[in-house]
Amino acid sequence: MIKQLCLALLAILCLNCSAPPQRNCKDFKTGEFSFTSVIDGEKKQTTFSRTEEIEIDYFEGKKDTSSIRWINDCEYVLKNINPKSKAEEKSIHIKILTTSDSSYTFEYNAIGDKRRFKGTAFKTN
Repeated sequence: MIKQLCLALLAILCLNCSAPPQRNCKDFKTGEFSFTSVIDGEKKQTTFSRTEEIEIDYFEGKKDTSSIRWINDCEYVLKNINPKSKAEEKSIHIKILTTSDSSYTFEYNAIGDKRRFKGTAFKTN
């Protein structure tokens, strides 16, 4: 009976010990990406290109440029270079949670705002 209990416990432990999520963040530090979000019930697509220091976003025919400050390989802060409103003055913290061969899932929020949002960006080039 003790032997069966030990085997059952070992099986439960093995099932609960899964591999941590893949995070090859360096693969996504630079490049061209697309991201789709839902705004007011409509799907909207943003495309952006990123170097290690600058990110250029294209959304609904408008172009925005932000500086990038990398915290570590998987986290960075975007600051709009030419903000046109108070909302655009807020920096955005982005944390890459998981990666795949062609995409990454991330969490983001405006600095000082407790609400966090998630998204997935796909590398296009």
